[in-house]
Formats: sequence, C-alpha cells, structure tokens
Amino acid sequence: MNENEREFFTLVDEDGSEIEFEKIGEITLNDNVYFAMIPAEAAENAAQNDGGFCEYVVLRLEKDENGEDTLVSVDDDDEFDNVADVFDDMFSEEIDYDGN
Repeated sequence: MNENEREFFTLVDEDGSEIEFEKIGEITLNDNVYFAMIPAEAAENAAQNDGGFCEYVVLRLEKDENGEDTLVSVDDDDEFDNVADVFDDMFSEEIDYDGN
C-alpha cells in the first residue's frame, strides 16, 4: 500500500482528546461495516520497523441522529470476538512467511 492509499481518521476519546488513527482494514459482517484501526503514531513506528505488529481497535460504522456516519466501539463481547476473528484471519493471510 502506498502513502496515497492510506486513510486517516481523527477520533475523539471519552475524555475529549483527539487521536489520529489509520484504517488498516474494513469488513462487512452481518450487515454492519467494521474498521480495524491503529493509532497513526503506531502506524508510523511500524512502517519504520519493517511493518512490526501493533494492536488494533475495532470500530463499527453507524449513522448518528443527524444521519451522519460515526464510528462507535464494539461493546458486545461476542460481536467483538466474531469481528476480531475475521480481521485476524485477514491480517494473517497478508503476512509473507516465506520472505517472498
């Protein structure tokens, strides 16, 4: 993926702090859209360290009361586990274990 294809989002946490995240994956599961995201700072560090692993967060895309797209955390443990399993499978397929 080149620099032009990377997508960044500025999210606000529960304390009102803004944090920039990079979207590293997107899936649709059970009619919901989910994003896997990592803090942009972690993404830069991983890129500088030959793509080292860092943990990601899972967010669900929803419409707010004004019809605007918003990202929300996945609080249901079963839903989170199902989505994380799909992302984990997707990311493991992208790893080149042979060095080719």
